[in-house]
Amino acid sequence: MKIAPFGVEQWMNKWENHCDFNLAETCVESLTLEALMRLAGKTQAMPSELAAMKMTYGAITGSARLRGLVAGLYEGQGPDNVMITHGTIGANHLVYQTLVERGDHVVAITPTYQQHTAIPRSMGANVSELALRETDDWLPDWDALDAMVTPTTKLIALSNPNNPTGALIDRAGLERLAGIARRADAWVLCDEVYRGTDQIGDGISPSLADIYAKGISTGSTSKAFSLAGLRLGWIVGPHDLMQAVEVQRDYTTISVGMIDDYFAGMALDNADTILTRSREITRGNLAILQDWIDATPRAQMVAPRSGTTALVRIDSDLPSYELCEALLRDTGVMFTPGSVMGMEGYVRIGFANTPDVLRDGLARVSDWLENTKA
Repeated sequence: MKIAPFGVEQWMNKWENHCDFNLAETCVESLTLEALMRLAGKTQAMPSELAAMKMTYGAITGSARLRGLVAGLYEGQGPDNVMITHGTIGANHLVYQTLVERGDHVVAITPTYQQHTAIPRSMGANVSELALRETDDWLPDWDALDAMVTPTTKLIALSNPNNPTGALIDRAGLERLAGIARRADAWVLCDEVYRGTDQIGDGISPSLADIYAKGISTGSTSKAFSLAGLRLGWIVGPHDLMQAVEVQRDYTTISVGMIDDYFAGMALDNADTILTRSREITRGNLAILQDWIDATPRAQMVAPRSGTTALVRIDSDLPSYELCEALLRDTGVMFTPGSVMGMEGYVRIGFANTPDVLRDGLARVSDWLENTKA
């Protein structure tokens, strides 16, 4: 199977360990296991139940406890609607393996995580892309999507909150999307890995899995829950889909690690506390980023409504990849070039680090922009 190189991941692999200020990071400032255990009231060095855990494969689809906790993040889902996976990246891949075949029609709302275009294309599907526009605040043109979806469309794919723009489709928009999909009897895969980081209200947006009968939500402990090192995610959707996914899963991951399952359960058991922390970081840091944008004549953005990233236009004669390499070389600050996401002319800035990292990194970029004509 031939597949296009994963632009964002190759950029991250190349540079994320060679920068002073990683403003390409997309996870809310990571928790240590000690911090997680203290938050959960587990004050001993190793909880007794963890010390006694026998290292078997564990529950193949995820422990009943963890699947129940994941289901609790949604409005109308139960444990049988949940499959535990190796991160959202594993969740998305399993959905495509299960549903998409050569010749199928897939519609992807872009920009998005590259999985949602590259994987179905590698399977021989015909992928149509609905491009989001800055002039629309990075929200979909629903009439254009309606025209793009045909009776033969198998699946519609999107990320909400959107990666990389931080745009957020509200419930009314998701219901419009569901209506378009229902007309074609199409599945909708909604990558909701940033769910829980909205900038207003309780911070938790509706899930497509709760709105549409053939809606599929994927998520993980990586972004909003600050625990990317667990490599643990999930698929939420109809039970018959979970059974079909399990057939594919047997050939790839069997089960997730029991320790990962255990700590993910600990995190979701304390979801309100962790997500409150995440929103305090992202809301405070977005204010810092917005102040920087307002004070930087060469930078513009549509303010994110959720997530941990912003798509920023920087006035430069350099292509975005060369611009980001120059910033790394001269300032030690790492952004993500828009070109690796099909968005030349922009950079993606992650704003979920500690406030000092964001503030000091942006200050270095300001000095560079003031002193270079590049």
